[in-house]
Amino acid sequence: MTAIRELPLGWIVLTSFIGCSMPKLLHLSLPETGFPPLVLYFVIFGGLFAIQAGLFAFYAVIVYPLFLSPFRHLPSPKGGIPFFGHGRDIRIYGPGHMARQWYAQAKDDGLMRVLWHGNQEMIFVRSQQALSEVFVKNSYQFEKPDFIRGFLAFIIGWALLTTEGDEHKKQRRNMLPAFSFRHIKDLYPLFWKKSCESVAAMAADCRAQDPVKGCGEMEIASWSARSGLDIIGLAATGIDFGAIADGDNPLAQSYYCLNPAPSDFLLIGMRAFLPQWIVTNLPVPRIWSVNKAAKHIRQVCRELIGEKRAKQASKEDMGVDILSVAMQSGLFSDENLVDQMMTFLSAGHETTAASLVWAIYLLSKYPNMQERLRAEIREHLPSPDAENHEITSNDIDGMPYLNAVCSEVLRTHGPVATTIRVANCNTVVEGQYIPRGTLLIIPIWAINTDPLLWGPDATEFKPERWLTPEQGGTSKANAASGGATSNYAFMTFIHGPHSCIGGNFSKSEMACLLAAWVGRFEFTIKNKALLDERNMVVNPSVVAKPEGGLHMLAKVIDGW
Repeated sequence: MTAIRELPLGWIVLTSFIGCSMPKLLHLSLPETGFPPLVLYFVIFGGLFAIQAGLFAFYAVIVYPLFLSPFRHLPSPKGGIPFFGHGRDIRIYGPGHMARQWYAQAKDDGLMRVLWHGNQEMIFVRSQQALSEVFVKNSYQFEKPDFIRGFLAFIIGWALLTTEGDEHKKQRRNMLPAFSFRHIKDLYPLFWKKSCESVAAMAADCRAQDPVKGCGEMEIASWSARSGLDIIGLAATGIDFGAIADGDNPLAQSYYCLNPAPSDFLLIGMRAFLPQWIVTNLPVPRIWSVNKAAKHIRQVCRELIGEKRAKQASKEDMGVDILSVAMQSGLFSDENLVDQMMTFLSAGHETTAASLVWAIYLLSKYPNMQERLRAEIREHLPSPDAENHEITSNDIDGMPYLNAVCSEVLRTHGPVATTIRVANCNTVVEGQYIPRGTLLIIPIWAINTDPLLWGPDATEFKPERWLTPEQGGTSKANAASGGATSNYAFMTFIHGPHSCIGGNFSKSEMACLLAAWVGRFEFTIKNKALLDERNMVVNPSVVAKPEGGLHMLAKVIDGW
């Protein structure tokens, strides 16, 4: 809050004034104590500082949030620990998961105040009006917090994911052509080719474990990460990481090092209090490994840009990848292109991989849905083993149940459970005054399954809600939106100027991979206890996915 943040400045000035005056005060008014004046100076200075710090802590933790905050009248979830609020639950389970519980119990669809450690206030956004104001009407008044953007920029540079304001507007405008529907259509054959390659590698793994039945155990998160990395590498930059064939090759390992790690939360938290240059130069193994990996991939990107520049100069075909399209626009410097490539690799790989993991989990939980999807896939798509297995975008987009399953997975288990914004000025949301510096939490998982927006079956996994009765679905109206009457009921890719520029890209890639996998394999969850999702531990990282991966029994199904 602004009031809290500005108050310590006055105290620091006062402390400095007293400190500067201390030698004179010691000389004029204090008797001899036997201690050197400098020692006595530090004792008194430290005492005054401790008193002021204690008073500030009392003000910040008790007086302000309980008696002065403009949010003290907003509804709050029940429970919590005095002085620690719901911080422990949020830290363990993530704000998206906790908000699902709170929203299911709360009847009000407005703003909600949640207390963090030290009674720090966070405002959870729920209503359609509030979401519209934060993401569309006044989107540039609400930014990603500096401490998050700064740490991300250390890894990927200053690109679409980390810039704000006019710079973000310019970069987004310049990148939009590369993510147009017309261009994404050209990438479907690449998506499918790599999907077929992953199926062949997975089938070989199954047959190696059981040559007779063609059945084996798979860690799905690993295979989805390897497949997703190869696809995003080729589609975004033209780089083939070769992760499907060899997940341990040096280039793939460098990239995996950049994936979010639990220790990143500590570093991001430190970034909230320390300058960027200090955090990124700490003698910490995680910092060293990220630095080394980022330099490796950046150098590969620079070399690739140099090769493409040479092709561009000689008017050779540069390919259909996103980097080539961006280069042909002539609107980016080479170094900014490197930042954009790092962003697309980071944002496009881990998110799609997580979505695929959740899709396989849910289809193993509901085998009838898996069988129905497999039947549709085999009816409409060529076998990955066929000599000519090429497809077009029409083949994938023309499969209603496949697209319904993908949409429902992205609704109930989107890759990003929560996003955060901070008010960069004093403003108003849904009639509520929002001081500069206020943290706003947008719990995507909770909004996407909010009973007020989706009805009493909001938390159920029902692909049929995206289909009309003629397609075997249940949605008599608004099937294209899952039956929801508002765009803000589906926040997986957000909305407005900060919406995910690669949303259609990600969904298309996911559909191709899911079609190839489910068409070839029957998936059964190994740990039956996980059929009850309450037993599933979700990693509350930047990307939400099962803790420790997802172990499945996969069986090759012949006849395709």
